[in-house]
Amino acid sequence: MKNDTIFDVIIVGGSYAGLSAAMALGRSLRNVLIIDAGKPCNRQTPHSHNFLTQDGKSPAEISALAKKQVLEYKTISFHEGTASTAKKEDFGFSVSTNSNEIFKSKKLILATGLKDIFPDILGFSECWGISILHCPYCHGYEVRNQETGIFANGEMAFELAKLISNWTKSLTVFTNGEANLTKEQLAKLNERDIKVNEKSILKVNHSKGYVKDIEFIDGSKTLVKAIYARPDLQQNSEIPKQLGCEILENGLLKTDALQKTTVPDVYACGDNAAMRSLSMAVSTGSLAGAMVNKDLIFENF
Repeated sequence: MKNDTIFDVIIVGGSYAGLSAAMALGRSLRNVLIIDAGKPCNRQTPHSHNFLTQDGKSPAEISALAKKQVLEYKTISFHEGTASTAKKEDFGFSVSTNSNEIFKSKKLILATGLKDIFPDILGFSECWGISILHCPYCHGYEVRNQETGIFANGEMAFELAKLISNWTKSLTVFTNGEANLTKEQLAKLNERDIKVNEKSILKVNHSKGYVKDIEFIDGSKTLVKAIYARPDLQQNSEIPKQLGCEILENGLLKTDALQKTTVPDVYACGDNAAMRSLSMAVSTGSLAGAMVNKDLIFENF
């Protein structure tokens, strides 16, 4: 299905960043289409924290209210579906969905998020966002002073151990094989009574996503209540690559201070381009929306 309407802006991704961008644009009287598949990366996280006025609410509850408020602006439309391809056109961009629908716009905002690449450990994905955590600022308070593990090795393990030691003194680094830490790092961890376990991990035993213990290939187990991990990440959508947007070594889209990507008229906000947190997603989304509106004004003034 082809839609001949040329929107001012298409926003690919309708979670916190996309909705925030849409609100800024709706309040700027812009004709906006949000395309979203309804599968945010935090969909199994029970509670969100460190976001003023919404602390402790579920991500789904927050995004549902946000969507309701955004769609009060009559120039904003919402399309449920997956945007699969995007192309540069004379008028701006055409965006196609998995259902072969085609939409057009002058500008494009990518709020497409990131995809976690989980390690080959049974139970990991079921616990992700519930008791296997990526961010102590989002979840550390709730598991403070508890038996806590870190799934990492090398420099990442050392840096995470330093960080997480602020929230608990009962801390073990699980390297899942031979530790790749320097003598100085091991000495500092030992000085802080942070243990290092090099056993190969078989699985994470849990109850409905809440960790009970870590089970090793040799059959032994270690009790923990929470685990921090930083899985590998990749862009959740192929569209940035299709358009030629530059991707940094850390996997994020390169943007300037105004949320502009390296491709003219393409902006990015949220997890795909910034620190992974709800408040940052909202902040970068609001900025992206305002900057797109400013550019549209200046181009036609």
